[in-house]
Amino acid sequence: MNKDKMILRTPFLERACHWLMVLCFIAVALSGLSWFFPSFNGLNAVFGTPQLARILHPFFGVAVFLALVFLFIRFVNYNLPEPEDKQWFTHLDRVISARHDKPLHIGKYNPGQKLLFWGIMGLISLLLLSGVVIWRPYFAPLFSIPVIRVGLFVHALAGLSLILLVIGHAYLAFWVKGSIRGMVTGYVTRNWAKQHHDRWYRQLNAKQRKARGPK
Repeated sequence: MNKDKMILRTPFLERACHWLMVLCFIAVALSGLSWFFPSFNGLNAVFGTPQLARILHPFFGVAVFLALVFLFIRFVNYNLPEPEDKQWFTHLDRVISARHDKPLHIGKYNPGQKLLFWGIMGLISLLLLSGVVIWRPYFAPLFSIPVIRVGLFVHALAGLSLILLVIGHAYLAFWVKGSIRGMVTGYVTRNWAKQHHDRWYRQLNAKQRKARGPK
C-alpha cells in the first residue's frame, strides 16, 4: 500500500476499539436473539452453555456500551449537525445512485452516518438502562415487577432495533467500495475521500499546505 496516495481516516486505537466492540456485540446479539425467538435457542451456545450466556450476556453488553462511549468521545465532534448537511438530504438521489459529478460539501461523516451514530448511541443507552432494571441477581430485586416488565419490553425493542441498525450499517459499508478497507487498514485513497467526503478532503489539503508553509 502506497501511503503517499492514501489518507489516514481512522487511527489504530479507534479501529481496535471498533472491532473489539463488534465481536462483543455479535455475542450479545446472538444470545439475546436466542431468548427472544425460541427457534433461535441454539444461538446462546455462543457463550458455551445457556447458563453461561445468562451470566455473561450483560457483562458483554456493558463492554459494548463502554466501547461505544470511547468512540463517542473520539468522534462526536465530527457527527454534529452542520449547515452543509442539507445538501446531502436535498440530493439524496445522487447519493444513492453513487453520482459524484457535483460536490455535496460532505465533511468527514455524511448526514446518514451522523444519524446512524446518534441512533446507535441512543439505543445502546436505552439497552444499558433497561438492562440494569432486569439484571438478576444484582439490580432486578431493587425494582417492582411492573417496572421489570417495562424494562424487558424496552430492552427487547431497543435490542432488535439496534441489530437492524447495525445490519444496515454493515450493508452500506460493503456497498460503498473502499469503506471496509478504510476501517481495517485505517487508510482510504485520496480519490475515495474526494468522491465521498469532498469537504473533508479539502480541509485536509488545506491543513497540509499550511503545515508545509510558504515555499
